[in-house]
Amino acid sequence: MGMSATAGAQGGGRRGRRARRHRAIAEINMTPFIDVMLVLLIIFMVAAPLIATGVPLDLPQTGAKPINVDQKPVTIAIDGKGQIFLQDEPTLEPDIVTKLQSLAKQGFDERIYVRADKLVDYGRVASVMSTITAAGFKRVALVTEPAAR
Repeated sequence: MGMSATAGAQGGGRRGRRARRHRAIAEINMTPFIDVMLVLLIIFMVAAPLIATGVPLDLPQTGAKPINVDQKPVTIAIDGKGQIFLQDEPTLEPDIVTKLQSLAKQGFDERIYVRADKLVDYGRVASVMSTITAAGFKRVALVTEPAAR
């Protein structure tokens, strides 16, 4: 009977020290959190280009290098039937200019990308491009698929 009741209650014995050493930690473990974030980043990097295409087109293939785009570009698509889409919404050729002027944040310096199915007549694509440039937009570019190697 050499031990008093107060010494055991204050954690003076072996049991008291061990209980303090193995308590639950209330902090988040960062390693699994970072792993999950990296996996989500990779998934979004792979999925983002698939989301960017609106109207399904069979684009012609060229050896041109891709253009880096910092913001969502203004796109005009012409499908295989010759129908025109401005930002994935159907539109008529005479209405392109007024809709472009309302969409262009940088005014006439806005870059406009024209995507056309390879089955579309070249004259149709040239007509749409001339309508855009006649309205004052000078930065018009054609979008193609990279050539298969």
